[in-house]
Amino acid sequence: MDRIDIMQSQNFEFLRDTWPELASLAGFAERYVQADPQSAHTKLRNFAERCVDIVYSELSLPRTPLSKFIELLSNDAFAAVTPKVVIDKLHAIRIHGNKAAHGDPVTEQSAQWLLKEAFDLSRWLFITYNNGDIATIKAFEQPKPPQSAKADYKNERKALLEQYAKQEAQMQALLAELTAEREKATQREHTEAELTQLKQKAAYKGQQVVNELHFDEATTRKHLIDLQLAEAGWELENTHQVTLEEKVHYQPTQTGEGYADYVLWDDNGKPLAVVEAKKTAVDAETGRHQARFYADGLEKMHGQRPVIFYTNGHDIWIWDDHQEQNYPPRKLYGFYSKSSLQYQVRQRTERKPLNSVSAKTEILGNRLYQHEALKRICERFETKQRKALAVQATGTGKTRLSIALTDVCMQAGWVKRVLFVCDRRELRKQAKNTYSEFLSAPITILTSKSVQDSHNRIFIATYQTYLLRIRHVNRKYLG
Repeated sequence: MDRIDIMQSQNFEFLRDTWPELASLAGFAERYVQADPQSAHTKLRNFAERCVDIVYSELSLPRTPLSKFIELLSNDAFAAVTPKVVIDKLHAIRIHGNKAAHGDPVTEQSAQWLLKEAFDLSRWLFITYNNGDIATIKAFEQPKPPQSAKADYKNERKALLEQYAKQEAQMQALLAELTAEREKATQREHTEAELTQLKQKAAYKGQQVVNELHFDEATTRKHLIDLQLAEAGWELENTHQVTLEEKVHYQPTQTGEGYADYVLWDDNGKPLAVVEAKKTAVDAETGRHQARFYADGLEKMHGQRPVIFYTNGHDIWIWDDHQEQNYPPRKLYGFYSKSSLQYQVRQRTERKPLNSVSAKTEILGNRLYQHEALKRICERFETKQRKALAVQATGTGKTRLSIALTDVCMQAGWVKRVLFVCDRRELRKQAKNTYSEFLSAPITILTSKSVQDSHNRIFIATYQTYLLRIRHVNRKYLG
């Protein structure tokens, strides 16, 4: 095991004897923090993945072959033996690492924070699964810049990165060999009783270690939420857009005041959304009720009811409980942008009942079954349902029904954009021609390379192209 001595670490050498690859991966991340933050992020993601692999191996947890990192973290068996704050730290490193791997800009500050998160993970792993002594672990120190003189930084940085690349190639070969050796060493099967005892012991000790190390769960969660808000275009340093710990009156407390975690503001000074952060999915329901109280108070203070978001840092729910919308809560992949929230709020007063508008008569013609299908779909949407299914035989006008529904929803102010998906390029071309014949709204054909024009309202794609785009997003955010 001592063969992986590729990169010495400033903070992680206590892992070297048992998990040398972790010490070296962290060592690379420390070296890259200033010289190449992008690589630091990806190395820390590798570090986090190896930590999770170790837990699965130690406890013989069930896993499917080629499981994605997020699937391993979301596995009930893993969640049962791992404290929530540890999982949050793993998610933080996963999300940032994915973005770096997909070329998104990252900062040195972000790399420094994730390095500290990895240090917390390593302490927890060392004590929980190696019976390590907390007293032997030195306090974390921020890595020092490797360059000796600022004037030589550019040349020195290039030389260092070339040196690290050679060391990385050597390490990858050793990692593969080490993994094979560990798999052989853990082939002995435990009895079911032994496994149950191991898992119970690990779960109990893991939580004890978290308490002993005084992990700051709120800070980890805040970093995750800050990142997700920034991705949606919110400028956290701009208090005209976002305020933290916003004082809210009319609360069911002794003082009549409370403090909302985040409030997102419109340009006119009215609240667009309130965001409540809670620790776990179980606490999310508590967060929903708490956020509703804040929304009540903000509405009384500013004359506009904000949209409600509540989150545990990596799962986000939206709830617009305004009487004109009042949809049930649903899970999202990310926060809404300012323009999307402005549109959501405008819909409360500008949206018309679907039965108050009619599709252009030439779209459906005199096919009565098409008119009936359109009517039933609109009735379903009016009852707060978000999905409808129309089944029609080939040649009976599914595309025209879609165009009529698009026309009605746009006239009534129910949709901002429409996506039409078909299974072949020829059908994509036919759909564009038919849409263009009846509707004047600009149309974009989505291809694997096309850039979405935010000013257009109708988009047409094949399933294949749509899935490619979804997979790209999933790799970036969920991989």
